[in-house]
Amino acid sequence: MPANKRPRRLNYAVNKKWPKTWWKVGKAVSHYKKLQERIGFEWETKWLMNAVKIVSVKLKKYQINLNKI
Repeated sequence: MPANKRPRRLNYAVNKKWPKTWWKVGKAVSHYKKLQERIGFEWETKWLMNAVKIVSVKLKKYQINLNKI
């Protein structure tokens, strides 16, 4: 990829599939909240920490601030 073009393929879900994007964002936010509840109940297991890492990457992709959730 040339250096002067931004990687549009990384933002396909946000740029092109706008009707589904809000569904994806809502699911990611609800998943993050459920994981936070489970961490409070089950403590920090390796599986939960990996799941939180994956969801936080999705939320960062959708430009959602984790502090305001």
